[in-house]
This record gives sequence, C-alpha cells and structure tokens, in this order.
Amino acid sequence: MKNVICMKWGTKFSPEYVNVLASRVKKNISGDYRFVCFTDDASGLRSDVETRPLPDMSGLEGRPERGWRKLTLFQERLSDLDGSALFLDLDVIIVESLDPFFETSGDFRIIEDWNLKGTNIGNSSVFRFKIGARPDVLDYFLANREQVYRSFRNEQAYLSWAIAQKQELLYWDPAWCLSFKRHMMRRFPLGYFLEPKKRPGVKIVVFHGNPNPDCVRDGWRNKSGLRAVKKTPWLADLWTE
Repeated sequence: MKNVICMKWGTKFSPEYVNVLASRVKKNISGDYRFVCFTDDASGLRSDVETRPLPDMSGLEGRPERGWRKLTLFQERLSDLDGSALFLDLDVIIVESLDPFFETSGDFRIIEDWNLKGTNIGNSSVFRFKIGARPDVLDYFLANREQVYRSFRNEQAYLSWAIAQKQELLYWDPAWCLSFKRHMMRRFPLGYFLEPKKRPGVKIVVFHGNPNPDCVRDGWRNKSGLRAVKKTPWLADLWTE
C-alpha cells in the first residue's frame, strides 16, 4: 500500500488544490494506494480523498507561516497510517509516474534545495518518510521551540538538520523535482511571448511563492510587470481534475 498525504489548513489554498492533486496522483500511480489529506476543513473535497483531522500544533499564533505544522507528521502514531508515506505540498503539479518515489531506497528522502546545494537543507514540497520512525523530530521541536525558531528559518531547514543528525538525509534525483520559478519561467521580457520551458525527466513541478499553478494556467504577471508567464496549455492540461 502506497500512502500519499497532503495538508490543508487556513484559507491560503482552496479545495481545488487538493482535488487536482488527488486527480493527478490517481493518474500517475500504480497498484493500491491511499490519498489522505490532513485538514481543518474538509468541505469541497472529492469523495475519494480520505480526510483526517489536522494534528494539533498550538503555539504558532502570530508567527509567520513557515510550514511548522508539517512536523506533526512525525508523531509516533499518525492516525491509522503505517509504512512509508510520500508527502506532497498542495502547490505542486505532477507530471509523470510517482512510482519511483516509492521504489528508491532509504527511510527518508527530500528535494535538495535548489538555492542551497551543499548545505544539507532540503525543500519539503516533496519528501518521503517512514511513519512513526522519527518521533524525536517532533519531540525535540516541541521541547525546544524558541531555540529552534532562532536557529532555523523554517520547518524544512529544521527537518533537514534533524534527519541529518541521524545520518539519514537523502535526496531525490535532481531531475525529478524542479522549481517552476527557477527552472521553467522565462526571463523578462520573454515570459510575455514564450511558454515556460519544458524539462525532460521532470516528474513534479514545484511552485514556491508566486505564481501559483492556477495562475500560470491562465497567464500571469506580477505587479511590477517584470515577471510574467504566458498562458500555457500544456501546464493547464496538467492542472485539472
């Protein structure tokens, strides 16, 4: 059984993001699998999406949103799930089969951050972990919050450090998960006239910051007009239920 999980809290992402992700997983995975969304609001989600209550993470009130809730996935018992799980951020687009993400060895794998290579910092938009194997990741955070906040800018920096301490930090093949902004967007002014670049071998396109997937579907530019994405049919075909 393959576990694919995501998290949705607050109002940053609409139910469409979960539904599109669920649809793309279904089309790009073989064998038995479960798609589970941990959320504080299950309204509007597809009937084939398993929902579970969002694990409690009090004490984040007033802090910038930097993904700390993801650490609750490392509790000793995660709902009724067991085995390995592939976590996906909501703002990713699945391009090809997810099977290799389950077939690659190692208890923990994550994207090597494209901007921080060689620093042992991963990007947690796509990571695989063994459920219940590392409760110390969450326990240490809960017992040392202020120290962690001072030492690490966000959840993925802390998570990478914590896993590296156990000498278990492994990365995906660098061609599998690419940044839309870094690897596919065109520079000004070409973004107005040329579609984003296609990259051979990419399995998941990661959107971090702006633009979001639903924006590039219809064409996008930022407030200054210096960054733009031409309406892109091939991406629109991938961002659909």
